[in-house]
Amino acid sequence: MTLAQDERAQLVLTLTAVGETAPTLCGDWTAKDLAAHLVVRERRLDAAPGILLPLLAGYTEKVQNAVATTPYDELVAAIAGGPPIWSPFKLLDPLINVGEMFVHHEDLRRARPEWSSRVLSVEMENRLWSIAGMIGRRAYRGSPVGVVLQTPDGRTTTVRKAGVRQVVLAGKPSELLLHAFGRSAVDLDPSGDPDGVDAVQSLDRSF
Repeated sequence: MTLAQDERAQLVLTLTAVGETAPTLCGDWTAKDLAAHLVVRERRLDAAPGILLPLLAGYTEKVQNAVATTPYDELVAAIAGGPPIWSPFKLLDPLINVGEMFVHHEDLRRARPEWSSRVLSVEMENRLWSIAGMIGRRAYRGSPVGVVLQTPDGRTTTVRKAGVRQVVLAGKPSELLLHAFGRSAVDLDPSGDPDGVDAVQSLDRSF
């Protein structure tokens, strides 16, 4: 089983456990809305581009709202089955779905007040580290100060160069990735001058 398949299986268990009306970290989306998003992403190639392209977002939202009328258990089953054979996500699943499954799994877990970080495998943390660097360059591109990501074992990567000031975001790769994806329910230790830290934390890092 690949890392993406394993995380997908765990996401499905959590979707089943929390129920369709459970809150998420994705604005006002419920667990059912999140499930519909994942189904559209992998199974509605006509609408999936609007997830990233604002010009097409209206159509994507319309399709997702329609998909969200599907019974919850059917949506969860579709996610569990993975990308259909005709979807480009089928071949690319091990490469592009690790981060997607992880972030949305945590969107469910961390929407609850009693959330705590999971202990992930070294292999998983290493994969998320490589994704965090790539996503971070986009997420922090508007920062007025430099941004450096740093792991507990001392690995660093500069994702934003801006002037002489910089902020260091220190934490596990999984936490760094979540922050880069715009989530605030994270366990990180930011350092730098207070104004710089505030500027980084207040950035619109959403995708």
